[in-house]
Amino acid sequence: MKTENKIAPIPQVEHHFTGSEFVRDIVIGISDGLTVPFALAAGLSSIANSTNIVITGGLAEIAAGSVAMGLGGYLAAKSDAEHYAVERATEERQMNSIPESEFAEVEQVFLSYGLGKEQSSVAANALRLNPAVWIDFMMRNELGLEKPDPKRALSSALTIGLSYIAGGLVPLTPYILIHTAGTALRYSVVCTLMALLVFGYVKGRFTGTQPFRSAIQTALIGGLAATVAFALAKIVSR
Repeated sequence: MKTENKIAPIPQVEHHFTGSEFVRDIVIGISDGLTVPFALAAGLSSIANSTNIVITGGLAEIAAGSVAMGLGGYLAAKSDAEHYAVERATEERQMNSIPESEFAEVEQVFLSYGLGKEQSSVAANALRLNPAVWIDFMMRNELGLEKPDPKRALSSALTIGLSYIAGGLVPLTPYILIHTAGTALRYSVVCTLMALLVFGYVKGRFTGTQPFRSAIQTALIGGLAATVAFALAKIVSR
């Protein structure tokens, strides 16, 4: 009698990208760090023969920009956390003061997912037995709010600030190594545009958009900003 050899199913491992907030902070920091100092250096190069002025202005801008961008990220994350706390407190008060109304809202959420009336009632009653889970459910499904990481504000500030510095040093490095502003500008343009293309491509891969389109768009934005700054400085210096 033959025995059938059953092949065990291969477990499917799902890979999901979970570092969206961290990557968003890096994108914010590097994109501004590459673009703003690049535009400033290009503008200063049009009126300065020596690279000292460009280096001084560039380093000052990088320092100020990294602090400002980091502080902005910190305040934004703190604001998100405060908003979440206020909304959660509101949901908790409503759960205690008007439980039937909140129960009906939970039922409505399940109904919107395609469950029947009876199934929605059973699920809502199950949640009702655990008030903390009930509130979490309403925060996520009614208000679309996820509980923020308590360390998010500081992490966001450091990530954005350091990313800004890393991006800003790319267009400024040729001016540190080369003492003629015109020559340094040409190298800065090449280095920065290459960095913008690579950064745009990587950003597209992480964010799920078309990498090549993201690379071209990022390079065009950075190049346009530098061109405008260079042209304005030329016009003003006449």
